[in-house]
Amino acid sequence: MIREAGQDDVEHIANLAVMLWSGQMVQDLMEEFSEIIYRGDVRFFLKYDQDMPVGFAQCQLRHDYVEGTATSPVGYLEGIFVKAEYRHKGYAKELLFVCEKWAKQQGCTEFASDCELENDTSFHFHRAMDFKEANRIICFTKRL
Repeated sequence: MIREAGQDDVEHIANLAVMLWSGQMVQDLMEEFSEIIYRGDVRFFLKYDQDMPVGFAQCQLRHDYVEGTATSPVGYLEGIFVKAEYRHKGYAKELLFVCEKWAKQQGCTEFASDCELENDTSFHFHRAMDFKEANRIICFTKRL
């Protein structure tokens, strides 16, 4: 079962998200997600096995330029995660489908995502889900 997450689900989402975004703290993510969950342009979806949340997806509408797209807004997959022991069952594909469906309902005709250059697992997932690579970039920073 997949359902849209609400304020009562923020802790579940954060507990899953720290497994995706290492270096983050559950409490910090709970605060961030609590702030954005009510925005009209962001959605979280939870995948359940029995009554246990085993995966999540975060998607949103992006109105700024998104690499490789020609329309606005664009549906954007901000994050997707399924616990290791529940992978290879199609759960991430189901979560992505729900995000794409939501974006279509918002009037989007394009959907995009990104991953780190060295994240082979994410790269292969995106390719398997029919995403086309738009570009590769390396970002630089400099202290002033």
